[in-house]
Amino acid sequence: MSKIRVLPENLANQIAAGEVVERTASVVKELLENAIDAGASQIGIQVEGDGTRLIRVIDDGSGMDQDDVLLCLERHATSKITSLEELGFIRSLGFRGEAVPSIASVARMRITSRPAAQTLGTQVDLRFGKVLKVHEMGGSPGTAFEVTDLFGNVPARKKFLKSTRTELAHIEEVVKNYALARPELGFSFTVDGREVLQLPAGRDTPRSRAERIFGKGGGVLVELGLQAPAGNEETEPGVSGFLLPPDSPAASRLRIFVNGRAIHDRLIAHAVSEGLQNYLMKGRGPGGVLFLTMPLVSVDVNVHPTKQEVRFHKPSVVHQAVVAAVQAAMAAYQQTLKQEIFKSPLVGSGMALVGATPAKAYTPVSSHSALAVREPLSLFKTAAGAAAVLQNGPAKEQIPLSSGIGVEMQRAFAAEQPQPSTVPDEESVASPGGLRYLGQVLDTYLLCATENGLLAIDQHAAHERLLFEALKRQFASKRIARQALLFPKVLECTLEELQILRQYAEEIAALGVEIEDFGGGSQVVKAVPAVLGRSPVEEVMAGIFSRFAEAGSGKGGVRAEEVLSDMACKAAIKAGQNLSAKEAEALLDEMQRADVFSHCPHGRPVSKSFTAHEIKKWFYRG
Repeated sequence: MSKIRVLPENLANQIAAGEVVERTASVVKELLENAIDAGASQIGIQVEGDGTRLIRVIDDGSGMDQDDVLLCLERHATSKITSLEELGFIRSLGFRGEAVPSIASVARMRITSRPAAQTLGTQVDLRFGKVLKVHEMGGSPGTAFEVTDLFGNVPARKKFLKSTRTELAHIEEVVKNYALARPELGFSFTVDGREVLQLPAGRDTPRSRAERIFGKGGGVLVELGLQAPAGNEETEPGVSGFLLPPDSPAASRLRIFVNGRAIHDRLIAHAVSEGLQNYLMKGRGPGGVLFLTMPLVSVDVNVHPTKQEVRFHKPSVVHQAVVAAVQAAMAAYQQTLKQEIFKSPLVGSGMALVGATPAKAYTPVSSHSALAVREPLSLFKTAAGAAAVLQNGPAKEQIPLSSGIGVEMQRAFAAEQPQPSTVPDEESVASPGGLRYLGQVLDTYLLCATENGLLAIDQHAAHERLLFEALKRQFASKRIARQALLFPKVLECTLEELQILRQYAEEIAALGVEIEDFGGGSQVVKAVPAVLGRSPVEEVMAGIFSRFAEAGSGKGGVRAEEVLSDMACKAAIKAGQNLSAKEAEALLDEMQRADVFSHCPHGRPVSKSFTAHEIKKWFYRG
């Protein structure tokens, strides 16, 4: 007797179900994709319990006649492709012909469908893959799939499902994915009769649909929009979508779509993270939605039963395109923030010439303002101090040359600015809608009045970012200022440190370090970066060695950026450092001139705004 035999059809379907139907959300995904492929404009999803009790998906698509309803129950039966050649040009979401028979083999199913051209439709009842009844009936054009008692005949599979809350979260994620991918379609989603999502058809743009899905917790969305260069449409993808701001309180989750198909892809996720380098805090991932459009021949979607993984013909090109799109979007986001905060003209918007220095749009401290004080914190220390300020007015002052801004900022920016930035004088006229500096709180935060509320700025994070961007530009042009040591320092280096000095000699020299071999393991440090001139040489070199020794931190240029980040952090104004009014205004002035200022290099936000509406709500006036 032969040991090899053909599996019964129902058993083969159950095995396929193990690949296609991982959990209840898998059923929703497959049925949603069928509804979209059928040309539906409105799709309803109804769920009871965790989805094992009931999943119902109703659409107003093209519908099926009786022959097609029965054929869709056969394994590998599909209307999506007809030849081998078409496998390389997949346009539809589904095409494998496994989903319906696989789902039917592990559940009770009822299919009701009617083409618009027919007066009667067809209803088929199945029990774990076996057809029980087929009959004609009336109904609306379109198709309804009703799945009950999911995994009823395979209790071992049902046992591995998570909690009801977890399974419903996965189902909701699937619905939101396709609502984002197809903003022109209408979606309704209910759980146990309770409405979870109601999105009308034909009313949303991609942005408005994204705003609906992410909600208010997402904050202002960062829009991506990079089209493939002219003439390269066949090789380079178009990239669009919306990212959550790096400091968004919403849960970080990146949704990725390729030609409208929701996928999981580490390459693209890595590219987004790389594009957000020095914006994301450690441990946080990017959030938002990313759409890639590319020639069908450039991507293979037939690599996984659930079609959630794809293979790119030129993955490096895709990676570079996504990085470029994210970087361009963040650059535009900086300009938008600058316009909102400082009321500066948007560069490239027709309101200002590219490269032009914007006019000051914040209001410097006036000698007539009761809030202009030598030590702004005195306003909050005692009531007597505040009364004295109100009675006597502010004191005149000069910027101390020994202050954090007076020395370190001048050092960092000296190589780039032929003329030092001027501090606004007390006769400056307030620009309509601009910032008005109020004072310093906790010797750490600068408070400014805005057109519509209040703005708090973290002085350390702001200065750190400005220094970092200046150092990056200087590093790229090998112009980081050095400070020669009066007494060169001899260091005894380990074998690993000596290897780092040899392997990354060019990068370390560009960082502003002058070091020479002194024989054996000894090295002589003759100069260090000027911004770290006050730090011990051992500490400076230890930081450089630790960064270049890190595993998996990328190429030398990436490691050098991490060193620059450390340098900027050490050289920047510290939290708890008292600033005079003019020093604070000088920092605001540099922020307004900067191309990037929203986050420190470690991803912490520089500023936080409080709208008039929020402030009123604090006092129950909203």
